[in-house]
Amino acid sequence: MQIAALVSGGVDSAVSVHLLKEQGYDPHLFYIKIGPDKDTEWNCTSEEDVEICQWLSKKYGLRLDVIDLHREYWDKVVGYTMEKARQGLTPNPDVMCNKLIKFGCFEEYVGKDFDKTATGHYATTDVVNGKTWLATSPDPVKDQTDFLCQIDSLQVSKLMFPIGHLWKHEVRELAEKAHLLNASRKDSQGICFLGNIDFREYIKKNLGENPGDVREIETGKIIGTHQGLWFYTIGQRKGLGFSGGPWFVVKKNLKRNILFVSHGYDPERVYKNHLDMESMHFITENPWQDSFATHRVTFKIRHTPEYLAGNIQQLPDHSWHLEADEKIHGVAPGQFCVIYDENHHLCYGSGEIS
Repeated sequence: MQIAALVSGGVDSAVSVHLLKEQGYDPHLFYIKIGPDKDTEWNCTSEEDVEICQWLSKKYGLRLDVIDLHREYWDKVVGYTMEKARQGLTPNPDVMCNKLIKFGCFEEYVGKDFDKTATGHYATTDVVNGKTWLATSPDPVKDQTDFLCQIDSLQVSKLMFPIGHLWKHEVRELAEKAHLLNASRKDSQGICFLGNIDFREYIKKNLGENPGDVREIETGKIIGTHQGLWFYTIGQRKGLGFSGGPWFVVKKNLKRNILFVSHGYDPERVYKNHLDMESMHFITENPWQDSFATHRVTFKIRHTPEYLAGNIQQLPDHSWHLEADEKIHGVAPGQFCVIYDENHHLCYGSGEIS
Protein backbone atom coordinates (compact mmCIF):
# COMPACT_ATOMS: atom_id res chain seq x y z
CA MET A 1 0.00 0.00 0.00
CA GLN A 2 1.30 3.42 -0.96
CA ILE A 3 0.77 5.93 1.88
CA ALA A 4 1.26 9.70 1.89
CA ALA A 5 1.84 10.91 5.46
CA LEU A 6 1.33 14.58 6.26
CA VAL A 7 3.87 15.81 8.81
CA SER A 8 4.05 19.18 10.53
CA GLY A 9 6.97 18.99 12.94
CA GLY A 10 4.57 18.24 15.81
CA VAL A 11 4.55 15.15 18.00
CA ASP A 12 1.21 13.81 16.72
CA SER A 13 2.26 13.46 13.08
CA ALA A 14 5.68 12.14 14.16
CA VAL A 15 4.13 9.36 16.24
CA SER A 16 1.79 8.59 13.33
CA VAL A 17 4.85 7.96 11.16
CA HIS A 18 6.42 5.83 13.91
CA LEU A 19 3.29 3.66 14.14
CA LEU A 20 3.08 3.26 10.36
CA LYS A 21 6.67 2.03 10.32
CA GLU A 22 5.89 -0.42 13.14
CA GLN A 23 3.04 -1.75 11.00
CA GLY A 24 5.44 -2.39 8.14
CA TYR A 25 4.65 0.62 5.95
CA ASP A 26 7.14 3.04 4.38
CA PRO A 27 5.07 6.21 3.97
CA HIS A 28 6.17 9.08 1.77
CA LEU A 29 6.31 12.17 4.02
CA PHE A 30 4.91 15.52 2.95
CA TYR A 31 5.18 18.89 4.67
CA ILE A 32 2.59 21.37 3.41
CA LYS A 33 3.83 24.96 3.21
CA ILE A 34 1.02 27.46 3.70
CA GLY A 35 0.67 31.15 4.52
CA PRO A 36 -1.38 34.27 3.81
CA ASP A 37 0.20 35.60 0.62
CA LYS A 38 3.51 35.78 -1.17
CA ASP A 39 4.27 39.29 0.12
CA THR A 40 3.77 38.45 3.80
CA GLU A 41 6.65 37.14 5.85
CA TRP A 42 4.80 35.51 8.75
CA ASN A 43 3.33 32.07 8.13
CA CYS A 44 3.27 28.48 9.41
CA THR A 45 6.42 27.48 7.58
CA SER A 46 9.31 27.66 10.01
CA GLU A 47 12.84 26.35 9.82
CA GLU A 48 12.29 24.39 13.02
CA ASP A 49 9.24 22.59 11.61
CA VAL A 50 11.07 21.56 8.45
CA GLU A 51 14.21 20.56 10.33
CA ILE A 52 12.21 18.23 12.60
CA CYS A 53 10.49 16.70 9.57
CA GLN A 54 13.88 16.20 7.90
CA TRP A 55 15.20 14.55 11.07
CA LEU A 56 12.13 12.29 11.14
CA SER A 57 12.60 11.23 7.52
CA LYS A 58 16.26 10.37 8.13
CA LYS A 59 15.49 8.45 11.34
CA TYR A 60 13.09 6.15 9.51
CA GLY A 61 14.73 6.22 6.07
CA LEU A 62 11.76 7.85 4.39
CA ARG A 63 11.42 10.35 1.59
CA LEU A 64 10.26 13.88 2.51
CA ASP A 65 8.92 16.49 0.11
CA VAL A 66 7.76 20.03 0.84
CA ILE A 67 4.58 20.93 -1.03
CA ASP A 68 4.01 24.65 -1.51
CA LEU A 69 0.29 25.41 -1.23
CA HIS A 70 0.89 29.01 -0.19
CA ARG A 71 -1.20 30.59 -2.96
CA GLU A 72 -4.00 28.05 -2.70
CA TYR A 73 -4.24 28.66 1.04
CA TRP A 74 -4.49 32.40 0.50
CA ASP A 75 -7.15 32.11 -2.17
CA LYS A 76 -9.31 29.49 -0.49
CA VAL A 77 -8.87 29.65 3.29
CA VAL A 78 -7.71 33.19 4.07
CA GLY A 79 -10.12 34.51 1.46
CA TYR A 80 -12.98 32.60 3.12
CA THR A 81 -11.92 33.89 6.56
CA MET A 82 -11.82 37.53 5.49
CA GLU A 83 -15.14 37.35 3.64
CA LYS A 84 -16.95 35.74 6.60
CA ALA A 85 -15.46 38.34 8.94
CA ARG A 86 -16.52 41.13 6.57
CA GLN A 87 -20.11 39.83 6.80
CA GLY A 88 -19.93 39.94 10.60
CA LEU A 89 -19.94 36.14 10.83
CA THR A 90 -17.64 33.83 12.79
CA PRO A 91 -15.32 31.91 10.44
CA ASN A 92 -13.51 28.66 11.13
CA PRO A 93 -10.37 28.56 8.97
CA ASP A 94 -9.17 25.26 10.51
CA VAL A 95 -12.25 23.47 9.17
CA MET A 96 -11.77 24.91 5.70
CA CYS A 97 -8.04 24.19 5.69
CA ASN A 98 -8.76 20.48 6.20
CA LYS A 99 -11.46 20.42 3.56
CA LEU A 100 -9.84 22.57 0.88
CA ILE A 101 -6.08 22.29 1.43
CA LYS A 102 -4.93 19.18 3.32
CA PHE A 103 -7.51 16.91 1.74
CA GLY A 104 -8.47 19.11 -1.21
CA CYS A 105 -5.55 20.66 -3.10
CA PHE A 106 -3.07 18.16 -1.70
CA GLU A 107 -5.24 15.29 -2.92
CA GLU A 108 -5.61 16.89 -6.34
CA TYR A 109 -1.88 17.52 -6.78
CA VAL A 110 -0.26 14.65 -4.88
CA GLY A 111 -2.57 12.43 -2.82
CA LYS A 112 -4.31 11.01 -5.89
CA ASP A 113 -1.17 8.99 -6.58
CA PHE A 114 -1.38 7.21 -3.21
CA ASP A 115 -3.75 4.61 -1.80
CA LYS A 116 -4.12 6.37 1.56
CA THR A 117 -3.28 9.68 3.25
CA ALA A 118 -2.25 9.47 6.90
CA THR A 119 -2.41 12.38 9.34
CA GLY A 120 -1.90 13.01 13.05
CA HIS A 121 -5.52 13.96 13.71
CA TYR A 122 -7.31 12.64 16.79
CA ALA A 123 -10.13 10.92 14.92
CA THR A 124 -11.04 7.43 13.75
CA THR A 125 -13.08 5.83 10.99
CA ASP A 126 -15.76 3.17 11.21
CA VAL A 127 -17.16 1.01 8.41
CA VAL A 128 -20.93 0.63 8.65
CA ASN A 129 -22.81 -1.34 5.99
CA GLY A 130 -19.79 -1.17 3.72
CA LYS A 131 -19.40 2.61 3.96
CA THR A 132 -16.68 4.54 5.76
CA TRP A 133 -17.81 7.03 8.40
CA LEU A 134 -15.79 9.58 10.34
CA ALA A 135 -15.76 8.62 14.02
CA THR A 136 -14.50 10.18 17.22
CA SER A 137 -11.31 9.62 19.20
CA PRO A 138 -11.54 8.15 22.73
CA ASP A 139 -9.78 11.30 24.02
CA PRO A 140 -12.62 13.83 24.33
CA VAL A 141 -10.26 16.76 24.93
CA LYS A 142 -8.15 16.17 21.82
CA ASP A 143 -10.85 14.79 19.49
CA GLN A 144 -10.69 16.71 16.18
CA THR A 145 -13.71 15.43 14.30
CA ASP A 146 -15.23 18.90 14.63
CA PHE A 147 -12.33 20.25 12.53
CA LEU A 148 -12.99 17.53 9.92
CA CYS A 149 -16.74 18.11 9.72
CA GLN A 150 -16.71 19.47 6.15
CA ILE A 151 -14.76 16.71 4.41
CA ASP A 152 -16.60 14.42 1.99
CA SER A 153 -17.06 10.66 1.54
CA LEU A 154 -14.11 10.27 -0.86
CA GLN A 155 -11.80 12.15 1.50
CA VAL A 156 -12.77 10.18 4.60
CA SER A 157 -12.48 6.86 2.75
CA LYS A 158 -8.83 7.63 1.88
CA LEU A 159 -7.75 8.83 5.31
CA MET A 160 -5.74 6.99 7.93
CA PHE A 161 -5.50 8.22 11.53
CA PRO A 162 -2.69 6.16 13.12
CA ILE A 163 -2.98 7.85 16.53
CA GLY A 164 -6.76 8.32 16.43
CA HIS A 165 -7.40 5.47 18.89
CA LEU A 166 -4.96 6.89 21.46
CA TRP A 167 -5.13 9.46 24.25
CA LYS A 168 -2.72 12.39 24.14
CA HIS A 169 -0.67 11.13 27.08
CA GLU A 170 -0.24 7.80 25.28
CA VAL A 171 1.08 9.61 22.20
CA ARG A 172 3.61 11.47 24.35
CA GLU A 173 4.69 8.21 25.98
CA LEU A 174 5.20 6.55 22.60
CA ALA A 175 7.24 9.53 21.42
CA GLU A 176 9.48 9.26 24.48
CA LYS A 177 10.00 5.52 24.03
CA ALA A 178 10.82 6.05 20.33
CA HIS A 179 13.26 8.85 21.26
CA LEU A 180 11.53 11.29 18.92
CA LEU A 181 13.12 14.72 18.78
CA ASN A 182 9.78 16.48 19.34
CA ALA A 183 8.48 14.22 22.14
CA SER A 184 8.07 17.19 24.50
CA ARG A 185 7.36 19.87 21.92
CA LYS A 186 4.31 22.00 22.72
CA ASP A 187 1.22 21.73 20.55
CA SER A 188 0.66 24.59 18.12
CA GLN A 189 -2.03 27.09 19.07
CA GLY A 190 -4.10 29.68 17.22
CA ILE A 191 -4.76 30.21 13.54
CA CYS A 192 -1.96 28.73 11.50
CA PHE A 193 -1.48 31.34 8.80
CA LEU A 194 -1.05 34.14 11.33
CA GLY A 195 2.03 32.77 13.09
CA ASN A 196 2.70 35.24 15.90
CA ILE A 197 0.47 37.96 14.44
CA ASP A 198 -2.66 38.94 16.39
CA PHE A 199 -5.91 38.06 14.55
CA ARG A 200 -7.40 41.47 15.32
CA GLU A 201 -4.40 43.22 13.75
CA TYR A 202 -4.62 41.01 10.67
CA ILE A 203 -8.33 41.76 10.29
CA LYS A 204 -7.62 45.47 10.66
CA LYS A 205 -4.93 45.34 8.00
CA ASN A 206 -7.25 43.65 5.51
CA LEU A 207 -10.69 45.07 6.35
CA GLY A 208 -9.87 48.35 8.05
CA GLU A 209 -12.28 49.85 10.58
CA ASN A 210 -16.00 50.64 10.53
CA PRO A 211 -17.00 52.42 13.80
CA GLY A 212 -20.47 52.03 15.27
CA ASP A 213 -22.43 52.13 18.53
CA VAL A 214 -22.04 49.65 21.37
CA ARG A 215 -25.32 49.28 23.25
CA GLU A 216 -26.39 47.45 26.38
CA ILE A 217 -28.95 44.95 25.15
CA GLU A 218 -31.25 45.26 28.19
CA THR A 219 -31.60 49.07 28.07
CA GLY A 220 -30.46 50.13 24.61
CA LYS A 221 -28.08 52.59 26.28
CA ILE A 222 -24.95 53.50 24.32
CA ILE A 223 -21.91 52.50 26.39
CA GLY A 224 -19.17 53.00 23.83
CA THR A 225 -18.04 52.72 20.21
CA HIS A 226 -16.75 49.68 18.38
CA GLN A 227 -14.28 49.85 15.49
CA GLY A 228 -15.91 47.21 13.31
CA LEU A 229 -18.25 44.28 13.94
CA TRP A 230 -15.68 41.93 12.40
CA PHE A 231 -13.44 42.39 15.44
CA TYR A 232 -15.95 40.67 17.74
CA THR A 233 -17.66 37.31 18.10
CA ILE A 234 -20.75 36.29 20.03
CA GLY A 235 -19.85 35.20 23.56
CA GLN A 236 -16.60 37.19 23.62
CA ARG A 237 -15.60 38.73 26.94
CA LYS A 238 -11.86 39.36 26.78
CA GLY A 239 -10.32 42.32 25.01
CA LEU A 240 -13.48 44.42 24.64
CA GLY A 241 -12.12 47.50 26.42
CA PHE A 242 -15.50 49.09 27.26
CA SER A 243 -15.81 50.84 30.61
CA GLY A 244 -18.20 49.63 33.31
CA GLY A 245 -17.57 45.97 32.55
CA PRO A 246 -17.21 43.10 32.51
CA TRP A 247 -19.20 42.94 29.27
CA PHE A 248 -20.13 40.04 27.02
CA VAL A 249 -20.89 40.33 23.30
CA VAL A 250 -24.40 38.96 22.83
CA LYS A 251 -25.67 40.21 19.45
CA LYS A 252 -24.74 42.08 16.26
CA ASN A 253 -27.04 44.21 14.13
CA LEU A 254 -25.29 44.17 10.76
CA LYS A 255 -27.66 46.57 9.02
CA ARG A 256 -27.35 49.27 11.69
CA ASN A 257 -23.74 48.40 12.58
CA ILE A 258 -24.56 48.04 16.30
CA LEU A 259 -22.76 45.78 18.75
CA PHE A 260 -24.94 44.64 21.67
CA VAL A 261 -23.35 43.70 24.98
CA SER A 262 -24.53 42.57 28.39
CA HIS A 263 -23.07 42.36 31.88
CA GLY A 264 -24.01 38.69 32.03
CA TYR A 265 -25.81 35.91 30.27
CA ASP A 266 -29.47 36.29 31.13
CA PRO A 267 -30.86 32.95 29.88
CA GLU A 268 -34.10 34.50 28.71
CA ARG A 269 -32.33 37.15 26.64
CA VAL A 270 -29.12 35.79 25.19
CA TYR A 271 -29.16 32.00 25.53
CA LYS A 272 -30.70 30.02 22.67
CA ASN A 273 -32.46 26.68 22.80
CA HIS A 274 -32.49 26.14 19.06
CA LEU A 275 -30.18 26.41 16.04
CA ASP A 276 -31.10 26.95 12.41
CA MET A 277 -28.99 26.00 9.39
CA GLU A 278 -29.85 26.74 5.77
CA SER A 279 -28.30 23.47 4.63
CA MET A 280 -26.46 20.44 5.99
CA HIS A 281 -23.22 18.91 4.74
CA PHE A 282 -23.14 15.16 5.29
CA ILE A 283 -19.71 13.53 5.20
CA THR A 284 -20.65 10.01 4.09
CA GLU A 285 -24.38 10.27 3.47
CA ASN A 286 -27.58 11.47 5.05
CA PRO A 287 -28.15 8.86 7.80
CA TRP A 288 -31.90 9.54 7.85
CA GLN A 289 -34.03 8.27 5.01
CA ASP A 290 -37.36 9.56 6.33
CA SER A 291 -37.70 13.17 5.17
CA PHE A 292 -38.86 15.79 7.67
CA ALA A 293 -38.90 13.39 10.64
CA THR A 294 -37.29 14.35 13.96
CA HIS A 295 -34.03 12.64 14.90
CA ARG A 296 -32.16 12.41 18.17
CA VAL A 297 -28.53 13.66 17.94
CA THR A 298 -25.61 15.06 19.89
CA PHE A 299 -23.75 18.11 18.62
CA LYS A 300 -21.05 20.75 19.16
CA ILE A 301 -20.82 24.39 18.18
CA ARG A 302 -17.29 24.93 19.51
CA HIS A 303 -14.17 22.85 20.18
CA THR A 304 -14.84 21.49 23.67
CA PRO A 305 -14.85 18.01 25.24
CA GLU A 306 -18.58 18.27 25.97
CA TYR A 307 -21.38 17.26 23.63
CA LEU A 308 -24.84 18.79 23.69
CA ALA A 309 -28.02 16.85 22.91
CA GLY A 310 -31.17 17.66 21.00
CA ASN A 311 -33.56 16.86 18.18
CA ILE A 312 -32.87 17.76 14.55
CA GLN A 313 -35.38 18.02 11.73
CA GLN A 314 -35.29 19.00 8.08
CA LEU A 315 -37.97 21.56 7.23
CA PRO A 316 -40.03 21.71 4.03
CA ASP A 317 -37.77 24.45 2.63
CA HIS A 318 -34.85 21.99 3.09
CA SER A 319 -33.25 24.01 5.89
CA TRP A 320 -32.53 22.28 9.21
CA HIS A 321 -33.80 23.10 12.69
CA LEU A 322 -32.12 21.75 15.83
CA GLU A 323 -33.95 21.98 19.15
CA ALA A 324 -31.46 21.66 22.01
CA ASP A 325 -32.27 20.00 25.33
CA GLU A 326 -30.72 22.93 27.18
CA LYS A 327 -30.09 26.56 26.40
CA ILE A 328 -26.78 27.39 24.73
CA HIS A 329 -24.70 30.53 25.14
CA GLY A 330 -22.36 32.12 22.64
CA VAL A 331 -24.16 31.00 19.47
CA ALA A 332 -22.61 32.97 16.61
CA PRO A 333 -23.87 33.01 13.01
CA GLY A 334 -21.25 31.48 10.73
CA GLN A 335 -20.15 28.86 13.26
CA PHE A 336 -20.40 25.23 12.25
CA CYS A 337 -22.81 23.06 14.19
CA VAL A 338 -21.24 19.59 14.07
CA ILE A 339 -23.74 16.72 14.22
CA TYR A 340 -23.05 13.30 15.79
CA ASP A 341 -25.13 10.23 16.57
CA GLU A 342 -26.71 9.85 19.99
CA ASN A 343 -23.57 8.22 21.41
CA HIS A 344 -21.30 10.88 19.83
CA HIS A 345 -19.38 8.15 18.02
CA LEU A 346 -20.14 8.78 14.35
CA CYS A 347 -19.73 12.31 13.01
CA TYR A 348 -22.44 12.83 10.41
CA GLY A 349 -21.38 16.27 9.18
CA SER A 350 -22.18 19.90 9.88
CA GLY A 351 -24.27 22.92 9.03
CA GLU A 352 -23.41 26.61 9.16
CA ILE A 353 -25.51 28.39 11.79
CA SER A 354 -27.67 31.12 10.25
